[in-house]
Amino acid sequence: MKRVLCLIGAVIMLGGVAIVGTPAQAVLAKPAGVPISWHKCPGEATVQCGSLRLPVDWAHPHGATFKLALARRKATDPKSRIGSLLVNPGGPGGSGVDFAQYGDEYFSANLRKHFDIVGFDPRGVARSHPVVCSTQALQHAGNNVILPTTSAAFARLTAYNRQLANDCRKHTGPLFDHLDSVSVAHDIDAIRIALGEQKISWYGVSYGTLLGQMYAELYPRHIRGMVLDSNMDHSVRTPTFLLTQAATVEDSFAEFAKWCDRTKACALHGRSVQAVWKALLARADAGKLTDPFYPQRISAFELIDSTTSYLPGPYWSDLAAWLESLRSGKSDGDAARMSRSRPDTELEQDPFPAIFCEDWNLPVHGAHDMAWLWRLSKAVAPNMRTSMLGLGAVTGCIGWPAKVQNPQHRLHVSRSAPTLYVVNALHDPSTPYAWAVADVRQLGRRAAFVTYNGWGHGTYGRSSCTTDLPDRYLITLKVPARGTHCAAATPSAAAAALDPARPAVTVPRPRPGVGGYQR
Repeated sequence: MKRVLCLIGAVIMLGGVAIVGTPAQAVLAKPAGVPISWHKCPGEATVQCGSLRLPVDWAHPHGATFKLALARRKATDPKSRIGSLLVNPGGPGGSGVDFAQYGDEYFSANLRKHFDIVGFDPRGVARSHPVVCSTQALQHAGNNVILPTTSAAFARLTAYNRQLANDCRKHTGPLFDHLDSVSVAHDIDAIRIALGEQKISWYGVSYGTLLGQMYAELYPRHIRGMVLDSNMDHSVRTPTFLLTQAATVEDSFAEFAKWCDRTKACALHGRSVQAVWKALLARADAGKLTDPFYPQRISAFELIDSTTSYLPGPYWSDLAAWLESLRSGKSDGDAARMSRSRPDTELEQDPFPAIFCEDWNLPVHGAHDMAWLWRLSKAVAPNMRTSMLGLGAVTGCIGWPAKVQNPQHRLHVSRSAPTLYVVNALHDPSTPYAWAVADVRQLGRRAAFVTYNGWGHGTYGRSSCTTDLPDRYLITLKVPARGTHCAAATPSAAAAALDPARPAVTVPRPRPGVGGYQR
């Protein structure tokens, strides 16, 4: 399952770093030569920026290279410094450089006292040789195919995804075919060496948990501590992937409805949220639902997608106000929500499908199979019908010509790794609680599991409990007791704690009419 990265006993030199290859993985030896050259980030006097040149393909380390971008916010108390905490905000496609730059407002003062916060843009993302595609190819949007349940629609989407991938490969270059999370794990260890660290600590949220999981599998002895917040389960197959995501979105919508029932400030208080929603969906299905702020029709998929975008916060008050504006036909004044305009450029960054489709093998065997999955999805999610994130991820890979470099497998972390801190919200609309439970089962004694009894995507910073426990773990390596739960914070207070400075960890928004996603 892992690629052979070097010949047995082969030793190469990469930027002054000795690398010893084995059939299982590249084992990076002690650093040699010049470390990363840091300089002040533009407009960020307290943050350092740097770069590291790494192989495009770790199986051929003497071949083409790319430049990986990094940012570092140094520990505020050098005398108390423990080491480097590498961070990733998820996506795939989230910028770790931005994450580190916002670190003073995301991470607690206590954590920043003890750690250098180091973020990096993973290969193919933002400043690290980004995946770029022609705006023209992206605008074709698969002939508006979102749900290919007919043979003609399935063929159109297959052809479009192939065309888009080939366009992106042409404009991106060789790196396009080496974006998987195993390659990123090797990049992470190269960063560790360049930083001069024997071991690193890690905080990853959402898709950042997959990067952490792959690093833990490959380099267990190089981990000091690892927090996996809002977890990916990289062992599920197509039906489970789609249905668990549909179920968790349905659960989050149900929690929103309960909040409206008990909260007078909810714009839908006193009404049946389910009845309002059912009526809006019926109007959207009939082509008669219009956003009052924009004189344009809203399809059922756009309604579901826009509604879902409020749930990771969760921004329930704003969601209720918007749904009420759709019901009544009166604008709530939110001009940004349905804006689908594209920049006036020839090329655009679009890393999500290129990365996701190299990490996941989620086949759909024709239109009949898609129709069957759609029926199952609507059965488990009668209100929301589907997770647009899950549906878009799966359909975005139909016909995608790049090789799946890192297919799903059960997570296996050796005993040489420390205990990993796993945390998930009970009502997470993006990474289901069931995924975290599955990860903990796969990790066995290598996992300490904490449940946040509240809502939304990403738990750190939502309450003193969800902040203090991972902080204490990272600083002291003291693991929480088995069965630890953090009480739910009120939705308004929890969302306020994340906005506006917190880097986005919400689901990417779909391109209109196609399953692929972009931020």
